[in-house]
Amino acid sequence: QVQLVESGGGWVQAGGSLRLSCAASGTFFIINPMSWYRQAPGKQRELVATITSAGSTNYADSVKGRFTISRDNAKRTAYLQMNSLKPEDTAVYYCNTSPGLPTWSWGQGTQVTVSS
Repeated sequence: QVQLVESGGGWVQAGGSLRLSCAASGTFFIINPMSWYRQAPGKQRELVATITSAGSTNYADSVKGRFTISRDNAKRTAYLQMNSLKPEDTAVYYCNTSPGLPTWSWGQGTQVTVSS
C-alpha cells in the first residue's frame, strides 16, 4: 500500500505563493497519474490538478493559470506550485491517484490558509 505525505502548506496573504509537496512510498507512484485535491470547511473534496506519468497536466478552471502541478518520479514526489493565491483557495490540500483509479489511503493533508 502506498503511503502519501503532504507538506508545504501554511498561511499566506492574498497574492502570495506556496509550493506543496507530496511524497509517496512504493514504486506504483512512477506509473500512476497523480492529482491534487482540496477540501474547504463545509465543502466536498474537489479535484484541483492532475498530472500523468508522462507529464501531461490538467487543471480545474478555478486554478488554471495560477497553479502548476509537476512530479519527480526519481524522488517519488509530486508538487503543486500555487501563485496568486486567493482567499477562496483556503482548504486542506491532499494528493492521491487520479479520478477513475483506485485511490490509495489518504494522507493527513496540508492546510493552506489565504488571508485577504
